[in-house]
Amino acid sequence: MRDKLIKVYLASPRGFCAGVDRAIEIVKKSLEKYGSPVYVRHEIVHNKHVVESLKKIGAIFVEELDEIKDKSRPVIFSAHGVPKSIPAQANDLKMEYIDATCPLVSKVHREAENHNRKGDHILLIGHRNHPEVIGTMGQIQNGGIDLIESVDDARNYQNTSNRELAYVTQTTLSVDDTKEIITVLKRRFPRIKEPKKDDICYATTNRQSAVKKIASFCDMFFVIGSRNSSNSVRLVEVAKKSGCENSLLIHSESEIPFDKIDACKTIGISSGASAPEILVEEFIKNLKKKYQIEIENTEVIKEDVTFKIPGKLN
Repeated sequence: MRDKLIKVYLASPRGFCAGVDRAIEIVKKSLEKYGSPVYVRHEIVHNKHVVESLKKIGAIFVEELDEIKDKSRPVIFSAHGVPKSIPAQANDLKMEYIDATCPLVSKVHREAENHNRKGDHILLIGHRNHPEVIGTMGQIQNGGIDLIESVDDARNYQNTSNRELAYVTQTTLSVDDTKEIITVLKRRFPRIKEPKKDDICYATTNRQSAVKKIASFCDMFFVIGSRNSSNSVRLVEVAKKSGCENSLLIHSESEIPFDKIDACKTIGISSGASAPEILVEEFIKNLKKKYQIEIENTEVIKEDVTFKIPGKLN
């Protein structure tokens, strides 16, 4: 098939966002400052390639602080954010910690706390058991926050708190699905308070917009990213809804489905916000071994967002 020509629509922006860049940099700077090992609670970002590369330079990944035998070593909290109980536990154990929570996730935490302080009952739109959702719900004590996962949840929700309602959202959701949920909540609870600015982060929104722009031109669409990466999984859903039913997630254990690509004239490629560009380059390199490739880069917006790392690492 080497003489077969396939047009590749390459979505841009794609890949690393500012929060992921910052979190990875925090691990590297911590290793420079404190030496090896430093511990990281939970995957710093949801990507096996990133985690393995940081392990090689001295990061040790744990799920809970109890697993850390040498409490004199620093621990880093992942980009997804943590419940309030985790820094409190680190303080009890007299452990030094560095918080790599994405600033846009921290913004959602502050919104939830502010609503709680004002006496509002909070609805969090998000996916159960995602670390970001666990972190956000863990900012509020005494059952002051409820999870809304779907339009059905929004339709059936009963406000038994007798308090004013406010909502916040996970930062990596599908923009369109979230709008549907919010529409139902506003119809049912016209006085519900909303964020001053969307909680879904700029990178999630931009990557979804880029996929929407090209999906309908494509016979197949591939999103490079991890299975546990919410924003990567959402990109696959967005591609399907935007006109390319044949859309797949390519993760660390995926085989490239060349048998299906053989039947394609056009394919689309994007990558989740925690997927390094080298994985996209490898995917394209593998395509070039079998086909002639013509690449069209489709950019919807230029991203120039950066986040500072904590002062103690400078």
